[in-house]
Amino acid sequence: MTATGPDLALVYRGPATRPGCPEAVAGLLADGPWGLDVRYTGPQEELPLSRASLARAQVYAQPGGGTLSDGYRHLERERDTVRAFVRGGGCYLGFCLGGYLAGATPGFDLLPGDTDQYISSSGSTVHGEDDTLVEVRWRGRPRTLFFQDGPLFLLDNGADAAVLATYPNGAVAALVAPFGAGRVGVVGPHPEATEDWYTDVRLPVHHTRDLAVDLVNEAITRRC
Repeated sequence: MTATGPDLALVYRGPATRPGCPEAVAGLLADGPWGLDVRYTGPQEELPLSRASLARAQVYAQPGGGTLSDGYRHLERERDTVRAFVRGGGCYLGFCLGGYLAGATPGFDLLPGDTDQYISSSGSTVHGEDDTLVEVRWRGRPRTLFFQDGPLFLLDNGADAAVLATYPNGAVAALVAPFGAGRVGVVGPHPEATEDWYTDVRLPVHHTRDLAVDLVNEAITRRC
């Protein structure tokens, strides 16, 4: 299949992420029920992250990675490009670092609010940056997810957003919100995590792909 048409999904892979993160997101999007043609985009990929590439896409996904400051340093020059894509009707999906990057300080400024570090918030249940598990309530039901120092999301008063999940201290862990004619779906933990993420760091495996599908469904079906 050629990389054209409204069903193209671009997943960032490059210096603003870590091995395994883009592949997990790409696997999620390729295996899901959305009929997406999933391709990688980035400085060493066949499709560069550019206005021309995004003009051919329905979805742009920003996977997890390292620190926000380092990730934004690599992607700052693409800020206006990503904003124009979403504002014009595209869907942005942000996982962990991709969620941080949807915020404003620093980031693409796609949210009706901003982001912050969950482990630094009052009443947080995780207190270090090591890979671990975190409890959330996803659509009111308790679930356990893989966690890598992910963000929480701060919403402006009266913000138009669908909150999908909250941390135990009540902070927002996943949401979908409009931006212009497009949609933004972000999550702090890693519902897309594959089994090897858990076993590699000797954590009990939790199957949470259904939550990642729920996030994408909310962003795509209510989008532009």
